[in-house]
Amino acid sequence: MLIQTKLVTMYCNCGSLEYARQMFEKIPKPDVLLWNIIIGRYGMHNCFDKAIELYHRMQSAGVKPDNYTFPPVLRACAQLGNLQQGLEIHDYIKTSGFECNIFVENALVAMYGRCGRLEDARQVFDKISERDVVSWNVMIGGYAQNGRCNEAMRLFCQMQLTGVLPNLVTWNAVIAGYAQNGNGEEALKLFGQMQLAGVKPNEVSAASVLPACAQLKALQQGKAIHGYAISSGFESNEVVENALIDMYAKCGSTEDACNIFGAMSNKTVISWNAMIAGYAHCGHDDEGLRCFQQMHLAGMKPNNVTIVSVLPIIARLAMLQQGKEIHNFILRNGLESHIVLGNALIDMYAKCGNIRLAQSVFDQLSAKDIVSWTAIIAGHGMQGNGEQAVALFSQMQQSGMKPDHIFFVALLSACSHSGLVAKGWQYFHAMRKDYGITPRMEHYACMVDLLGRAGCLDEAEEFIKKMPLEPSAAVWGTMLGACRIHSNIEIGECVAECLFNLKPETAGYYVLMSNMYSAAGRWDDVAKVRKTMREQGLQKNPGCAWIEIKNKVYAFRVGDRSQPQSEAIYATLENLAAQMKEEGYVPDTNFVLHDVEDEEKEYMLCGHSEKLAIIFGLINTCSGTPLRIIKNLRVCGDCHNATKVISKIVGREITVRDANRFHHFKDGLCSCGDYW
Repeated sequence: MLIQTKLVTMYCNCGSLEYARQMFEKIPKPDVLLWNIIIGRYGMHNCFDKAIELYHRMQSAGVKPDNYTFPPVLRACAQLGNLQQGLEIHDYIKTSGFECNIFVENALVAMYGRCGRLEDARQVFDKISERDVVSWNVMIGGYAQNGRCNEAMRLFCQMQLTGVLPNLVTWNAVIAGYAQNGNGEEALKLFGQMQLAGVKPNEVSAASVLPACAQLKALQQGKAIHGYAISSGFESNEVVENALIDMYAKCGSTEDACNIFGAMSNKTVISWNAMIAGYAHCGHDDEGLRCFQQMHLAGMKPNNVTIVSVLPIIARLAMLQQGKEIHNFILRNGLESHIVLGNALIDMYAKCGNIRLAQSVFDQLSAKDIVSWTAIIAGHGMQGNGEQAVALFSQMQQSGMKPDHIFFVALLSACSHSGLVAKGWQYFHAMRKDYGITPRMEHYACMVDLLGRAGCLDEAEEFIKKMPLEPSAAVWGTMLGACRIHSNIEIGECVAECLFNLKPETAGYYVLMSNMYSAAGRWDDVAKVRKTMREQGLQKNPGCAWIEIKNKVYAFRVGDRSQPQSEAIYATLENLAAQMKEEGYVPDTNFVLHDVEDEEKEYMLCGHSEKLAIIFGLINTCSGTPLRIIKNLRVCGDCHNATKVISKIVGREITVRDANRFHHFKDGLCSCGDYW
């Protein structure tokens, strides 16, 4: 038996778990020592199911566990989140007299903490007669992991009062707890205190505190930790590298993130996820999508986190076909039951303009949370389906789901896009009265948008004056947009003055005012606004439109002639213009923002980015193929009228997603009913 025990131990120590198991199985009656060795090693190799299975076999063989058996088995229960198994083992421990063993007690505290049963963990902890540093660490770690950082910190202080000094594990636990629960400032402060206490950070410390730098966009502190990792020799640690990629990306330094990623010798799915999420966070959607495609070419299989990171990119780019392919991947891999993925799919389909598929995913969710309801109602709102959004809210109320403040932003916006003023007022008042939710700035902005869009400018102005909060630039900006829609220069000038004081560096507000003056033919005022913009170094955000054809996105700017097919685009547009006029289309030159002759204005209207994208789509797709366009600004009135006529002439469905909502053009009509 001694030789066999040594052989099993040798194979285990060499990492040859398979050979160790083969040798173990040949032993007719293994003793408790051998069982403990093989169970412990399976646990050390993260084979937690096997460790628990062996524990049951041991009992079935009539071998009684001892105090060395329970810690690895309880750790396996903790890692698997198998609370029921952990409870059964605890019951056995109570009846077998091992409850007062410090190793077993510490393992129980850790198991309960990992499974979220903090009261049970604390009960075991409080009964430990002679706590060691591990006892304190597992209890503090349990609180920290479950977001109860204040209790973790109280215990951290209490630990020192009893004469037990925190070690590296203790410090890492509290730092990670604060960082993971959104308190980056406290995490960074503790990281500094740890070093002042003479405790040298390790790779776990770096990986724990770097997310705090990412939250706070504390790039310099993140770089300092990176430098420390290099000088300490653990910059190539996989967990540290992934944390560095995340930190640099979220601090806007994607080049540094990319350099670390490129130098990694072993890129795991976590590494790819960090890079994709980093690009998405910085708005570098093309790079994020390219990274996702490279991941696929590298043979790395995406997981849930990958999909949740890439779907918002697909949504922003409105790449419906790519989104469908990812949905098929989810179905093929049996991931459709994950609510987070379901919510991301709803959002993606809605933002790609296919509300039917968004609704289908929503309907098929086995369990719906508040994010699910918010996503589908926001989706219907963007489509102008206000009545459907209202009906869904009634269904949600019947289901017992309680709305939150984010949900009401979606609901109020849905009312705004459909002109449901009375409903909007009803829901705004219900927030506080029925749900105890105090309206925030974004809710007041929604109400201003609701009233302004409906032409109730005086009521909107009075609403702003009575706000209990100081109106933000977002509120005034919404009001200025309404003044532009309804050509109310008098109120617009007062609003613009407030905005220029609040946000003098925002070019968009000057552009709105300039556009109002242009539409009214007040060219001297236009010149004054443009002069102010030049003096302040402000530039207008140029109009841009995108169209996806065969999984490739093509971009167009105003007057764009950079495309290889530009000559064909403008020739087709010129031919189409004659047919459009026969259908009654009259160019609306009020949307030309330059003081030129009418003929020149008509020519300039032809170069609007969405028109160029539509013509490009007509040239490069088969007859009858629907077209989907994204526009970075609000679609202008002339392009809106022109697209209605084009849809009738060419017999195509044309979907345009502008900065605010969707427009579905078909047979000369738009889904918005000319209310946008």
